[in-house]
Amino acid sequence: MLLIIIRVLYAFICAGAAATLINSRTAVLPPLVDEHPFATFVILMLLTQSVTIIDTVFPRKRLDLISAIYFGLLIGTLLAYLLNVALQPVLMSTGFAPFSTTLILIVLPYICITLLLQTKDDFRFVIPYVEFAKEVKGGRPLILDSSALIDGRIADVTDTHIFDTEILVPSFILEEVQDIADSSDKVRRMRGRRGLDVLTKLQQNPKVEIRMYEVKEKDLEGQTVDQRLVALGKRIGGRIVTNDFNLNKVASVQGVDVVNLNDVANALKPRYLPGENLRIRVIREGEAMGQGVGYLDDGTMVVCEQASALLGKDIDVIVTSVLQNSAGRMIFGRLGGVVATVGQPARA
Repeated sequence: MLLIIIRVLYAFICAGAAATLINSRTAVLPPLVDEHPFATFVILMLLTQSVTIIDTVFPRKRLDLISAIYFGLLIGTLLAYLLNVALQPVLMSTGFAPFSTTLILIVLPYICITLLLQTKDDFRFVIPYVEFAKEVKGGRPLILDSSALIDGRIADVTDTHIFDTEILVPSFILEEVQDIADSSDKVRRMRGRRGLDVLTKLQQNPKVEIRMYEVKEKDLEGQTVDQRLVALGKRIGGRIVTNDFNLNKVASVQGVDVVNLNDVANALKPRYLPGENLRIRVIREGEAMGQGVGYLDDGTMVVCEQASALLGKDIDVIVTSVLQNSAGRMIFGRLGGVVATVGQPARA
């Protein structure tokens, strides 16, 4: 609405300025203006409003591109002027001064503009209210994957103030979650609705800045959701938030940073070293012969050797090794000396 008001005011100002110029008796105007004042007024309005039309057709403008072109042109022109002043005494006697002046004035601005466009992400060129290079640690946006929304833990993580940057939800991710919520399969439908509920919770959370990011690039059409996420992350310099193991690997190979929620959860779990004692209840048999499987309070799976015959009992486990990756954590151990059944005291 503010842009519409500004454009209307701009049109009125242009109309008033054009009418004042045409009716001016002091300004020296061409004879064509005196003969056709209305046609001149229309031409002036078309010329001034062409800027508004261009602004409307291209609503999204990247500040880094505009700044690179502007400062490249400014610096190139300044260098060309200084170089021409320095070479003028030498070239004046040869007769090539006009050619060299024109050539330097054309070539140097081009070199400066292309140099800034190609290296604007490799350094920080700071001027009041203008900053090249968005790739600053801690300031890059986070791009949510559908798996992170459906998982739901992202809403709890944001309550801890650990994320201090903007969180983006691409339009194709929202469409994917909506498709899952509209699925005929009951399980998928519940997962999709949970993802939408988590998104609503994030939008209502005053501790996080979340925004729907509209993606309309034609070059992304026909690609999978993972490919579009990686391409978007590379284009805007963002980090992908997901718990999809395959997306994590694909994005890492292509140089896009990933915040894996499983890795975050594993990093915050208490660590166990070989030789430490654990106490678990054997829930079921393991895949290998004689193995018993139990779980810690945080959901970590514990596989104990020679414990398959102790189903439903609490046992002591001595940790032998720990396996941890992006898919989760598993602890392997051997049977200790304490065994207790439900409702019975433990025996040494």
